[in-house]
Amino acid sequence: MAASNPPKTPTFGHSLRRQFLFPENYTNLNHGSFGAIPAPVLTHRQKLHILSEQHPDNFMRYHSISLLDESRAAVAKVLNAPSEEVVFVTNATTGVNIVLRNLVYEEGDVILHFGTIYGACGRTVQYIADTTPATCISIPLAYPVSDASILSSFNTTVQEIKAAGKKPKLVIFDTVSSMPGMRFPWEKMIVAAKEAGVLSLIDGAHGVGNIKIDLGANQPDFFVSNCHKWLYTPRPAAVLFVPIRNQPLITTSVPTSHYYIPKSAAQYWSPLSPGTKSNFILQFEFNGTIDATPYLCVPAALKFRQEIGGEDAIINYCNTLAFEGGEAVAKILGTEIMAPDPAAVDGGRCPMVNIRLPLLSVPKTEVEPVYNTFTKEVGIRENTFVQVYVHNARWWVRISAQVYLEMKDFVWIAGVLKKECEKINERIKSLATIAAATGEKADVANGADVHVEEVRSAKKVVSGMGDLKVSEAEGETVTVKG
Repeated sequence: MAASNPPKTPTFGHSLRRQFLFPENYTNLNHGSFGAIPAPVLTHRQKLHILSEQHPDNFMRYHSISLLDESRAAVAKVLNAPSEEVVFVTNATTGVNIVLRNLVYEEGDVILHFGTIYGACGRTVQYIADTTPATCISIPLAYPVSDASILSSFNTTVQEIKAAGKKPKLVIFDTVSSMPGMRFPWEKMIVAAKEAGVLSLIDGAHGVGNIKIDLGANQPDFFVSNCHKWLYTPRPAAVLFVPIRNQPLITTSVPTSHYYIPKSAAQYWSPLSPGTKSNFILQFEFNGTIDATPYLCVPAALKFRQEIGGEDAIINYCNTLAFEGGEAVAKILGTEIMAPDPAAVDGGRCPMVNIRLPLLSVPKTEVEPVYNTFTKEVGIRENTFVQVYVHNARWWVRISAQVYLEMKDFVWIAGVLKKECEKINERIKSLATIAAATGEKADVANGADVHVEEVRSAKKVVSGMGDLKVSEAEGETVTVKG
């Protein structure tokens, strides 16, 4: 009997679309915000859900814990870190909160971050400054900028803080920032922080699965990365890395678990045996009843990634598509991409690219309408999502490259954006004519960073989902074997 042929490795591009769950007419250009899972990963999660309902106690108390250990080991291998130094949390913001809320602050302590910090993380720093003796300093950052300039700004700020008799305690920085979607010199920043005697907390929300992460070689003090963005796990799932040397600083999970060790003599009986695991691992293993299946899908996600080509091939394809596609979009728009530092690691490239939109100066009164035009109106009409923002007094669009996309998708969205920008510019010209006639002076949005949150308008804008419901087809059942 002849041996069966091995399965053919899928080719990157549109041939992989069928492996994901998008409708036929939807083009996902914003993978970076919420990720997307392949069908095999969804199937795996559904099996775990059924098992958890068939045997609730056995699954929650025992089986899920052993699966969690497997997932920790799997993601630790990708990060090149010991499994005893990684735990799962719901998302990167949660991980940042855990670190910031565990540290003890004294008078004179300063927390540093850059101006491109993710909004929720920046607000968390402000909360710490509001409730502890610590203060915070934001280091301005306006792209395009070289890695050397970023490091110089950090070192100068540290020197100024020390000269003022204060202590720079911690610095937060990205692997890849959110908006702009730019690769940050995180490896060099770890070194700079160590030399300055400052703890490093890396918000790697766009980290694992996006760029190569080697924690063994770089040894940050704290690192957190979403798995649901670029690694193809379900939402929400993130990995928190705390090296053994720093684990005594993390005294509680959020929320606090059965395994918290109180400073007082009070002891609380727990039915859960600690076994051989560290208190750090145990605290994050079970700290309240949650749906842990996104964490347990890491091995399935990594298996899928291996089957379609492996980590290096995925990252290389997405990096190349992002920047070649971005250049094509910029050419059609008559603008440019936000250029990375060519001297940076990987040439500063990552699977997200930022292209300047050819918009005239937008009056502040029009910022939210313009934002909504792209993210809501264009997104709904064209069956996609367009992530736009203002940085350094200019409007940009951030596009995420992914294995199911091709160059033609970038060319297509470029045409859409060009037409929309032309419409908006005509409106701005009309407003300027009216303002000139009335003697009014236009107030232009030219701050370093402007991002209008969709929730402000609180409008229901979802199209095509009004009838969304669980299938109730007669006779439809789900079974799990084994």
